Amino acid sequence: QVQLVESGGGLVQTGGSLRLSCAASGSISSINAMGWYRQAPGKQRELVATITSGGNTNYADSVRGRFTISRDNSKNTVWLQMNSLKPEDTAVYYCAANMRLLVNYRNYWGQGTQVTVSS
Repeated sequence: QVQLVESGGGLVQTGGSLRLSCAASGSISSINAMGWYRQAPGKQRELVATITSGGNTNYADSVRGRFTISRDNSKNTVWLQMNSLKPEDTAVYYCAANMRLLVNYRNYWGQGTQVTVSS
């Protein structure tokens, strides 16, 4: 059984900060890219940030300069540091990882964590 367990969501005021964590566990052979996505009510799920196993990062334009993604390959963990939060950042944030158990890589998703930014 493979799991991605997220933590760190919550309620914060505009301009505040939150740090999300996501740990992958189970019989994992290898993890390729890891990332964060979000889905606001009535909207499609969108990419927030991704990071490769080598540390290359990619950010959505809307969060670049405010959010920072990082990971620890030895702990199969990825973090998202969110600063200068805005009400439009309110969404359910999902962790995702491209992982190989036996042979093939496939995408796995966490259960989501709510982030609410009050104005």
